[in-house]
Amino acid sequence: MNATSANQEALFARVEQVIEAIRPAIQADGGDVELVEVTPKGEVRLRLLGACVDCPSADVTLQIALKRNLLARVPEITSVTAVV
Repeated sequence: MNATSANQEALFARVEQVIEAIRPAIQADGGDVELVEVTPKGEVRLRLLGACVDCPSADVTLQIALKRNLLARVPEITSVTAVV
C-alpha cells in the first residue's frame, strides 16, 4: 500500500466516524446514510436511505447534520453532496 492510498483510507475512516456519530439521530426518524466515496480532492459523496429518500427535510439533514459536522471535524473535506 502506498502513502496516498493509506492517507485516503485514513480520511475515509475519519469521515465514517463522524457519520457513525450522527447516524443514530437519522435512524431515529427512519432514515439512514451511506458513505459512498471520499475522493482524493476531499469530496464526500453520501447516499440518503430509508425515510430520508422522500423526506422534504432531507436537504436540511444533509446540510446541517452531515455537511457542517464533516467540514468542522475533518478539515480535508472540501464538499459534501448526496448521490442517488
